[in-house]
Amino acid sequence: MNAKNRINNVGEDVDIEIPDTAHQISSDSWFQAAFVLTTSINSAYVLGYSGTVMVPLGWTGGVVGLILATAISLYANTLVAKLHEFGGKRHIRYRDLAGFIYGRKAYCLTWVLQYVNLFMINCGFIILAGSALKAVYVLFRDDHAMKLPHFIAISGLICAVFAIGIPHLSALGIWLAVSIILSLIYIVVAIILPSNFAFVGVKAPSRDYEIQGSSLSKLFTITGAAATLVFVFNTGMLPEIQATVRQPVVKNMMKALYFQFTVGVLPMYAVVFIGYWAYGSSTSAYLLNNVNGPVWVKALANISAILQSVISLHIFASPTYEYMDTKFGIKGNPLALKNLLFRIMARGGYIAVSTLLSALLPFLGDFMSLTGAVSTFPLTFILANHMYYKAKNNKLNPLQKLWHWLNVVFFSLMSVAAAIAALRLIALDSKNFHVFADL
Repeated sequence: MNAKNRINNVGEDVDIEIPDTAHQISSDSWFQAAFVLTTSINSAYVLGYSGTVMVPLGWTGGVVGLILATAISLYANTLVAKLHEFGGKRHIRYRDLAGFIYGRKAYCLTWVLQYVNLFMINCGFIILAGSALKAVYVLFRDDHAMKLPHFIAISGLICAVFAIGIPHLSALGIWLAVSIILSLIYIVVAIILPSNFAFVGVKAPSRDYEIQGSSLSKLFTITGAAATLVFVFNTGMLPEIQATVRQPVVKNMMKALYFQFTVGVLPMYAVVFIGYWAYGSSTSAYLLNNVNGPVWVKALANISAILQSVISLHIFASPTYEYMDTKFGIKGNPLALKNLLFRIMARGGYIAVSTLLSALLPFLGDFMSLTGAVSTFPLTFILANHMYYKAKNNKLNPLQKLWHWLNVVFFSLMSVAAAIAALRLIALDSKNFHVFADL
């Protein structure tokens, strides 16, 4: 990276180097960044947490776990946000920050971890969009002529068209407002329909809140749910989002984080708790499969989930797009023929691979658990605490140093345990379902 640009922080006599990038940076308000973060929390993934978090953990474990995950995630993201301008350089990519603190090997390892994390998240969005599209189809024509892999392929095509049309993260603009509206639609439906059985003419089902399975099975599912908990709140691309924020960048990013972890989490809490309250241990990994109500209402909610997944995928794919655009010098007018053809080939290829894998193994809960275990834990908790320890070592007292090391050790053990649990879950699902399964 060639750090050619320099800025001077307001009120400080310190020059901050800015690495070269083909994408736009330092242009967005903290409120727009907050919308990006809030979109990530209230994406269509929120429709799965009642089944993938509450069912394995029950009321006590689920409620306590979500609250603890909220607090811990805010703390870990705060550590990363405060290092954004560390050492006189603005670290606009996660790997830049890790490489600056540890060196080249850490740069490469962080790069791999982050891109695996984002790739798997995006596969999950394609599966979600495909599942929602299938749900709409079944509402009007339940003839089984089209299977889930067909709908996943259609969803992938829609995502590719959107990716080609939106050149970078800051260009989302009005689409973030659209995303919030779409989220509110399926969130309201997912809250109201389970809460008002009389309205939809359905007798409230008997609900069982016991954690199902043998003792060994419970141990694995609880561990896997813990990985999903960290997946709920963390993007794995905080420096890339922070790169879009105007100066003073750290102060503005802190505002965005506080918004995300207060106002932003409330809709997600409502969906998760009400969904589990309504259906108990029978709650599906896609909540809209459980609800009963007018066909047009369910169709509207599912269509909103499809479109919101397309926007969310673009957010999580933006670091990959930024790398490709910067690597090949794609700058200037996004509608220029050269730039347009490049996006068609590069982004279209990326989404084509994601879509193929999504159709091949469409197990949404497994994606959440494995992604949380192998990449979200290391990126958001292990690396964040150790980077802050290394960067601020001379300013930390012995108790603070011990605290960060305890976090590193604890979350390392959790990451290993969660990965084992997720791989076991995938192995079990692989026995129960064939590739290109119609779930």
